[in-house]
Amino acid sequence: MYTVFAGGVGASRFLQGLYEAVDPAQITIISNTGDDVEMFGLHVSPDTDIVLYALAGAVNPETGWGLTGDTFAVVEQLQRFGYQRWFNLGDRDLAMAIHRTRLLHAGVPMHEIVAGLARDWGLACRVLPMSDEPVRTKIFGPEGEIDFQDYMVRLRTEVDVRSVAFAGAELARPAPGVIEALAQSSAIILAPSNPIVSIGPILAVPGIRDALGSSKAKRAAISPIIAGQVVKGPAAKMLQTLGYEVSAVGVAKMYTGLIDLMVIDEQDRALGPQVEALGMRCLVTDTMMTSADRKRELAAAVVAAL
Repeated sequence: MYTVFAGGVGASRFLQGLYEAVDPAQITIISNTGDDVEMFGLHVSPDTDIVLYALAGAVNPETGWGLTGDTFAVVEQLQRFGYQRWFNLGDRDLAMAIHRTRLLHAGVPMHEIVAGLARDWGLACRVLPMSDEPVRTKIFGPEGEIDFQDYMVRLRTEVDVRSVAFAGAELARPAPGVIEALAQSSAIILAPSNPIVSIGPILAVPGIRDALGSSKAKRAAISPIIAGQVVKGPAAKMLQTLGYEVSAVGVAKMYTGLIDLMVIDEQDRALGPQVEALGMRCLVTDTMMTSADRKRELAAAVVAAL
């Protein structure tokens, strides 16, 4: 069984490749819910939904989030009533949020909701939220605390990040199935996601970091940093302002003791010896997921190396 820690667009693209490279029924996905947000009175789970849409072949390929061909009649009407539109949810995306919110209000735990959504989208893999309890990523900038989606979407990451916190993490528990997946997997993969705000919230849930560190599975991480830059998202800028080395080596240092294999891009081949000096193996390959073939080839290369 393969277990993947997933958050954001990079993770969803890697999972599309893994879905083609191995039997989907053997894949368990642990999804980041730290950037969940309430919008228009509805519970939105951006990272989980990106994974569901991507694996169902329905994600908008231009943005990497949302649904292909979605319309925006609801948010356009809400704008007439004075609502801000910086978080631009499509109509079918809103239907997901309405359904999720109704179930939460009825007392259905998040892991059951996510499992039902995965079935509804026809997925053969298992998708688990990191926790049923709410954990919220908070960004602290020069003017204080900012909710993650405010930072990411409304402010477009144009804030110097002084620190990051995961509110509620200390009281959270791993969702049912998470610890079991880490114990029973033959391979665990940390997708090419932001190590601070995509993988970080998952590891902040008590018990998950320890379960990953003690797992008998072969464990790998794929660097989202290529030649000192990030393909998408604020990871490079965030690493820099928080004092981390902005490189594949810097990411590897953050995962020391948790992984056996670090996957870096061909452009960073010269960094291989520094990665291996940290006590892990290094796979150098093309990590740019620019096509369906490249996604599948990257996933197959990681699986083969593990």
